[in-house]
Amino acid sequence: MLIRYKQDEHGKTLPIANIYTQFEHKIPNHLIDRDALWAIRKLQNSGAEAYLVGGAVRDLLLGNTPKDFDLATSASPRQIQRLFWNARIIGKRFKLVHLVFKDKVLEVSTFRSGEEAMEGNNNVFGSIDQDAKRRDFSVNSLYYDPTNGQLLDFNNAMEDFKKKRISSIIPLDVTFNEDPVRMIRAIKYASTTGFALRWSIRVAIRKHSGELSRVSTSRLTEEVNKILASGHSVKIFNELNRYKLLVFLLPAFSIYCNFPQVQKSLEDLDAKVMLAKQGKSNEVELADMIKALVDPLVIFADDHMSPDERFKETFRQIKVLISPMTPSNYDIELASERLLSERGFKTPRNCVRMRRPVNRVPQRRKPNPNQKRKGRTEGAGEAQAGSRRRNNRRGPKKGAPAPKGGGDNTEQPKTSAEAHDL
Repeated sequence: MLIRYKQDEHGKTLPIANIYTQFEHKIPNHLIDRDALWAIRKLQNSGAEAYLVGGAVRDLLLGNTPKDFDLATSASPRQIQRLFWNARIIGKRFKLVHLVFKDKVLEVSTFRSGEEAMEGNNNVFGSIDQDAKRRDFSVNSLYYDPTNGQLLDFNNAMEDFKKKRISSIIPLDVTFNEDPVRMIRAIKYASTTGFALRWSIRVAIRKHSGELSRVSTSRLTEEVNKILASGHSVKIFNELNRYKLLVFLLPAFSIYCNFPQVQKSLEDLDAKVMLAKQGKSNEVELADMIKALVDPLVIFADDHMSPDERFKETFRQIKVLISPMTPSNYDIELASERLLSERGFKTPRNCVRMRRPVNRVPQRRKPNPNQKRKGRTEGAGEAQAGSRRRNNRRGPKKGAPAPKGGGDNTEQPKTSAEAHDL
């Protein structure tokens, strides 16, 4: 194990982090997303620090394949945006950068200091050791550099991994008031990792549980979706119910959470989700998750309803049972249709409305129909000639390999990101 040092304001050298080598932590690099590796290398080649952080490192240490890969860097959001062709800056109080790919989004954050700015924004850019002290729990506070295999630990997190426990980095009288959703995450991490919550955290959760009442509906919806997609929903919901937190997420559902039929339905959902994570079946859709959550609780008082009436009643009951969750009506309609079809009921034609496509990347400008169009041959010839003129003015890309024969480069891209660079 290595030690990272830093000089304080008096010039005194102090140890600030333990550094574990590949031999010590044994993180399997083949589980890391190749586009995430590309982004880290590109940031480091620009002179910035860049690491994998958060849940991705936690999952890798546990031998699991992470679903999301988050990055932390010393580069500012504007520097990141200038560096990446697919960067989108989001956020107001603290700006993040999303690297948008065809099948995923990588979130890149700049190191935060925790200091308060003049306008009241407490997310000021800082150093990596300051950023580490702002993480919620120790198991999420590790920084991994896959280019050299070094794992940086600023909060004795590896000790918690060895003892299989979850500790809070921020003082408990501050952390749950600052962000009440951390109580849900603490229970979720304990349930998914098998680690134990420290006694002080358990006491603080019971003390501050009422703080969840001021959390926005959209954030609670996001947390419920993550729980359903975790493959451990039964255990998480049971623990949330035990700590009196489930009533703030799903008030109506919390009444029936302990029913055997509900437990069995969620156990079946967890089994399907785990098979999908192992690549043995198709990914479970949100509509199927909602259906599993409410299926045993949807009942019909009248057996002589028309298909249209029965569908509307199913839709209404699901909305009540999952309130205040706000998934799209499309997902609720799809869950209603599948629930009724599984029970042998007919459903109205076109009862599920078409979902609008989400365009993450700006589309090309549509041609003006009133503008006179050039012929195919003429237009193509001019476009090619213009392209040649531009390329001649620019000259070859600096450091680009020389083309062969038909113009193919000798080096083939390995990812969509590398294809752009090459």
